[in-house]
Parts: sequence; C-alpha cells; structure tokens
Amino acid sequence: MPATRRADARRNYTRILAVAAHEVAARGAGASLEQIARTAGVGSATVRRHFPTRRALLEAVSHERIEALRSRAHDLTGNADSRHALLEWLNDVVAYCVTARGLAAALAYDGDATDPVHENTCATALEEAAGPLLRRAVRDGTVTPGVTVADLITLIVGITLATEHHPDPAAQANRLFHLAVTGLSPQR
Repeated sequence: MPATRRADARRNYTRILAVAAHEVAARGAGASLEQIARTAGVGSATVRRHFPTRRALLEAVSHERIEALRSRAHDLTGNADSRHALLEWLNDVVAYCVTARGLAAALAYDGDATDPVHENTCATALEEAAGPLLRRAVRDGTVTPGVTVADLITLIVGITLATEHHPDPAAQANRLFHLAVTGLSPQR
C-alpha cells in the first residue's frame, strides 16, 4: 500500500487485509467480500477500491506465503541434486496450497490472456523463483525438456483444488502430486 495514501485509507487497507486473511483461511477463495467489508467495518465500495478484483484480494492475502516460497526456491538453488531441489520446492508449494486456503485460487491462471502467467502476480513470482531450479534440472537431464514452471503450478493448483474437500486434503494432495511426479522423469 503506497505511503502517500491518507492515514485512514492505510488503516482501512490493513484492517480489510487482516479480515480477508481470516475469512479466506476459514472459507477459501470464495469468501464473501460483503462479509469481509462488514467485519472490517467498512463499506463494500471501500473493499473494492483497495482490491478491485477477487484475485487482487487473494494475491494480497497470499503475499507473505509467496515471498516465503520465493525465498525457499532461492535457498534450494545451490542443492547438489537438481531434481531433489526442484521436487522439494514443489512439495513446499503443495503444502502451502493445502494449508493456505485461497492460495491455489490466487495461483490459478485465468485463461483470458495470451500469456496468462504474466497476468497473475503470484504465479509470476513463483515462475521467476522456480525458473532456475527447473532449468538446472532439465539441463542435468533429471526433468523432461519442455516442462515449464507454469505447467507445474497448474498441476499443483489442480491437485489442491481437487482435494480441498477431501477428509485429509494434505495426504491426498501429497499422494496425487507424487503420483504425477513420476511423469516428470525422462523415460529410461
């Protein structure tokens, strides 16, 4: 939030974001914007002024987790086993998506743009962070050429959304992810 905004606008933004984080954690990406406005003590127009789209709200709520995932990718870049580093990071993304309701929706691509990754700041941040991990794994021959970070994010989003209402979403998402991972390996 720009520091040039009035103090009351900054307070509203902070309050809306805190309430939204709680509502998204409790209800997922479909959390009611009207309920967020009521709980924050502001009008729905105020919520929409700060967050013109649901995606903008989800991206703001997910910002800290996205930054943690970016940092984790950077930390894993020096790992000697490039495949292990990439898979460890992807496991972290799956775990974050399962525990942070709304994160998978924030990462989902709209499909409206010709280059959907760059229309989604969360996905773009993760693509930039994981790019070196994936390129190294491909160069080392441990991941099939042609796989993109966008492919991997889409796979994780799909798994996370498909398992969101499972009795044990973390275990099911982890199982499905590891099942899919075998498809990343070149045939030998």
